[in-house]
Formats: sequence, C-alpha cells, structure tokens
Amino acid sequence: MPPVFILSNEPIQPAPTVFKSGEGAEVQFLGVVRGSEDGQAISGIDYSAYLPMAEKMLRELVERGSREHGPHRLFIQHRLGFVAAEMPSILIRVRTKHSAEAFDLCRWYLKEIKTSVPIWKRAVFVG
Repeated sequence: MPPVFILSNEPIQPAPTVFKSGEGAEVQFLGVVRGSEDGQAISGIDYSAYLPMAEKMLRELVERGSREHGPHRLFIQHRLGFVAAEMPSILIRVRTKHSAEAFDLCRWYLKEIKTSVPIWKRAVFVG
C-alpha cells in the first residue's frame, strides 16, 4: 500500500491519476512558494519539522479525516528543507465519489495541516 503522506526534502513530482471503482472526482492542491514574504523579496523558504511529532499528527489527521468525512483516498506531500521561490512546497490530492466533497476535504486537510502539524517555515530573504 502506498504511503498516505510524505515529509521529505524530495521535490514534488506529478503522478498519474488512477481512479478506483466508485470514485468520480479528484481535487489536487499544489501550494507554491511565492517570491515575497511581508512585502520583501525572498529566494525561498526553509521548512523544518520535528519528524516524530509531525508524522504522528499527520497519522492522527488522516484517521480523523476518514472517521469524520467518510471514505476517500488521500495523498499529502510536504517538502522539508529549502524550497526555492516558484517551486511547490505542498501537494494534497483527494479522490472521492463526488466533486463537492473532494473540494471540501482538500480545503479541510490544508487548513488542518497549516494549523496543527508542527512544520515551521523560515523565509530566506534576497540580499
């Protein structure tokens, strides 16, 4: 069984969409590092995490998502280390039966990751 989430320094690579029987929608969110932070130019963002805690919290989030939102397939990848401006730092892919629930779940996972998983960012300013 493929992993449901990955926290790594590896670049985010596109993957083919493969639907299972009964799935009718996939929503994919790709978050890209902007070229500025607080109005100042940046070369990128340096992401760090306390891996044991971040992985534990992601596992709990995935379990909670299944419990509270019903059946769906999920894949999350969050970059760690330096991510240059204009490069993706997070990918969330949700597959469900219907499109509305896929959009809602993708938004829910993004909000939960940003507010509860210990992944920290430090902007690397130009100059």
